[in-house]
Amino acid sequence: MIQFHCSYCWDDGSNDVWNGTVDQITNFGSHYEVFILSRSSLRVLIGKSSSGLFACLPDFSVGCHLSTLKDTFYNSERLIRALDNVVDGKTVACALKALEPVLKFN
Repeated sequence: MIQFHCSYCWDDGSNDVWNGTVDQITNFGSHYEVFILSRSSLRVLIGKSSSGLFACLPDFSVGCHLSTLKDTFYNSERLIRALDNVVDGKTVACALKALEPVLKFN
């Protein structure tokens, strides 16, 4: 289990802080499946294409391209837009940063 912390500054200036856990990591060779527990339960498929890294959340019918796993600014922006949910997008981006030393792509 990998634990991580998230924070977000809302438009009104208030800050929100929460924790999450990567509960499961499955390596399928071509991609990883990651199960995240936080304010929501999120199953994320992470892989690499000719355009770079990507994340798909099949339960939400969304996906997007990513920067490096540790780039929480760019990844948060992309994931928040794809999910149309600030907390879940930021949670996935923070989980990806925590997973950076673990996930290896060819």
